[in-house]
Amino acid sequence: MTFRLEEMPPSLRRMLSRRRALQSAGAMAMLAASPMRLAFAQTKTQASADVTGRLARYMVSARDKALPDAVMTECKNRILDTFGAMVSGSRMTPGEKAVSYVKSLGGTEQASIIGANFRTTMINAALANAMCAHADETDDFEPVTKAHPGSCVVPPALALAEQQGSSGMEFIRAVTLGYDLCCRLLMALGPNIVRGSHRSAEGTSSTFGALGSAASLAKLDETGMRFAISYAAQQVSGLWSWVKDKDHVEKAFDFAGMGARNGVTAVTMVKSGMTGVSDVLDGTHNLFIALSSNPKPEAMLEGLGSRFYVTETAIKTYSVGYPIQSPLDAILTLRKEHNLTPDNVKSIVVKLPTDAVGIVGHSAMPDVNCQHLVAVALVKGAVSFVDSHDQALMHDPGIMKETAKVAIQDDPSLMDPAAPRSARVEVTMTDGKVVSHFTKFPPGTKENPLSIEAVNAKARDLISPVLGAEKTERLIERINKLETLDNMNELRPLFTA
Repeated sequence: MTFRLEEMPPSLRRMLSRRRALQSAGAMAMLAASPMRLAFAQTKTQASADVTGRLARYMVSARDKALPDAVMTECKNRILDTFGAMVSGSRMTPGEKAVSYVKSLGGTEQASIIGANFRTTMINAALANAMCAHADETDDFEPVTKAHPGSCVVPPALALAEQQGSSGMEFIRAVTLGYDLCCRLLMALGPNIVRGSHRSAEGTSSTFGALGSAASLAKLDETGMRFAISYAAQQVSGLWSWVKDKDHVEKAFDFAGMGARNGVTAVTMVKSGMTGVSDVLDGTHNLFIALSSNPKPEAMLEGLGSRFYVTETAIKTYSVGYPIQSPLDAILTLRKEHNLTPDNVKSIVVKLPTDAVGIVGHSAMPDVNCQHLVAVALVKGAVSFVDSHDQALMHDPGIMKETAKVAIQDDPSLMDPAAPRSARVEVTMTDGKVVSHFTKFPPGTKENPLSIEAVNAKARDLISPVLGAEKTERLIERINKLETLDNMNELRPLFTA
C-alpha cells in the first residue's frame, strides 16, 4: 500500500522531509568531492587565470605601445652595451669557436655575424652572436633573478630585425619585451627555487628572453604567440654544471647561445605555420609547476607595461663575473684611500654573499676568479679588459704572490634581497692596521647607474680594437639615436668585418 506525502500524518511528513533533505545534501557533497566536480572547478579556475593568453595578448600589443623616455634611454644603453660585448667577444675563444661552428653549417643568408664577413640563417646567427655576447663576461646582469638578459635578448632581435628590415623603434620595443620575459619567468618560478634545484637561472631564463624579442619582431598574432610560448617552454633548460667549465665556452652557450637559438627556433617554427599547445603556462602540466615547487604564475604578468626590467639590470664596470664587481670596487677604493701596495698589505679578506662563493671562489677562468682579480687590482691599480682575460696572469709569480694573500669568506648577512651582490673587503696592513670598505651597489646598478657617456666610453673601449675608431664612433652614434633608424640593416656595415 502506498501513501502520498500529503496523505501522511504531519509528524511523519516532517521526518521524511528531513531525511530527503539530508540525503540531498549528502549527494551534493559527494558530487562536490567527486573527481568530475573537482576537475570542473579546476578548469574554471584555470580559465579565469589564463596566464598564457594574457601574456600572449600583451606581447602582441607591446610592439605598438609607446615607451617612456627613460625606458627608451636605458634600453638603448643596454643595446649598446650588448653590442660592445658581442664585438669584443667575437675575438675571444668562445666567440671564435661559435663563429667557426656556424660558418661550417652554411645555411640561407638571412642574418650577419658580428665582426665577420659572412651571413647565415637567423637561428645560427642568433646562436653565434649570443655566444660572442657572453664570451668575455662584460654583458649585463639582473641582480635579483641572476639572469643575463642582454646576451640572450639582443642577438635574436638583431637576427630577426635584419632579416625583416625592422625599424630601430621596433627593435627597441622588442628588446624591452625580451628583458621582461627573461626576468619575469624567474620571478614566477622563484629564482632561489630554480638555483636550489641544480638548475641554472641564467640558462632557464634565456630562452624566454629570446622568445620575447624574436616574437615581437616576427609580429605573431595572439594564437601564434601562444604557440611560440609553448615551443619555447619545451626547450627551457640549464644546469648549474656550467661552473665546471674551465674555458668559458660551454658557459657562453649555456647562458646565451642556447637560449637565443631556442627562442628564434620557437618563433620561426610558428611563423612557418606550425601549430602547438595554446596554454602551456596553465593547466595540469604547465611550465611553472614543472620547474618550481612554489610557482607564482601571476608574477609573469604583474606590472607588465609599467615596470620594465630593461631599466633594472646592472651594466658591468669590469669585464668579470658579476659577483666580483663589488669586491673590485671595494679594493680599488681602499687602494686609493690608503695608498695600498703589495709591500704594505699583509692579507685581504673578501666577504661575499653565500651563494656567490661557489661561482667565483676558485674558478679556473681568470675573469671569474675573485682572488686572482683582487690581486690584479692591488698590483696594477685597475683591471682592464685584457687583464681580466689574460690566462698567463694567473701564473705570473708577482700576481700569484698577492693572490695567496686573498681569502674568500661567505657572509650570510650579505644575503640581502635588496642588495644581492654586495661585498665587504677587509685589508690587514703590515703595520697591523685594518681597513675595510663595504660596496652595497657597484657602479652600473640601477641604484648607482652609469651615464650615457660612461656607457659610450665602455662600448668604445670594447669595440674599437676590433672594428676601428671610425666604425665604432658611427655605431655608437647610431645606437644612441636608434629610434630614428628606418631599417636596422643600415647598421650592418658598422658591425661586420
